[in-house]
Order: sequence, then structure tokens, then C-alpha cells
Amino acid sequence: MPPSKINTVLAAAIVLFTLYLGLSFVLPLGTSFPGLPTWPSDDTGFPIVKGSREIAMGLAMGILLVTGHRRALGWVLLMTAIAPFGDMVNVLAHRGSTAAAFGVHGLTAALIAITGLLILRETGKARETAAPAPAAQLARG
Repeated sequence: MPPSKINTVLAAAIVLFTLYLGLSFVLPLGTSFPGLPTWPSDDTGFPIVKGSREIAMGLAMGILLVTGHRRALGWVLLMTAIAPFGDMVNVLAHRGSTAAAFGVHGLTAALIAITGLLILRETGKARETAAPAPAAQLARG
């Protein structure tokens, strides 16, 4: 399987999981925040804020994936990796489970960042082969 297809499958999985996660916080599906010792109650607005953030990120990535803007998708994936990294820091700062912080949020951040880097690498190679060399442009001059 070509690397571009593997990258597409990884990106699609990230998009779908992000949308699912966001919806599970907004809709009453009983989702918890992995790693926090005490889950903020629904009246704090925490689940809606977290869910809205996840849905917005999922939609942004999904639109770029569907429309074929792969280089932009790579950059947005890198930017999106900051969210689970921040969740990891949040869990650690509030004396939550270290295993959940690194095992859930840290690995998620790493997977998203690696997928973004793979897509950027793929699109960077495509740019190199598509763009004419500057010397060739001068010779035609």
C-alpha cells in the first residue's frame, strides 16, 4: 500500500475519532475525561467546552481531508496535536493518573503529530518533483 493511502487512513481515523469524542462530550453518552481523579460536573460547562473543541478540530481536519488539501491537513494535524498534549498536562497538573496522562493523551498527541509529519513529508516530496528547477527556468529564459 502506498504511503499516501496509509496517511489517508490514519488521518481519516483521527478525524472520525475526534468527531466521536467531541459528540460524546456534547451528547449525554456518559463519557469521562481519562485520568482526572474527579470529573467536573456537568453544570461547570467543561464537557460542552471540551466537546465543542473536539468537534471543531474534527471538522477542520475532515474538510481538509475531503477537499484534498493535504499540505494544509498536515499542518492542521500538527496544530491539533497540541490539544491532547494540553489534556496530558492538565491531567498531570491536577494529580491525575500518570498512566492515563501519558498512555492516553500523550500517545494520542504523538499519533496525531506523526500523522501530520507523514503527510507533510509526502506533500513535500510531491512539491519537489512537480516544481521545475530554477536552472531550467533560466535556460528557457
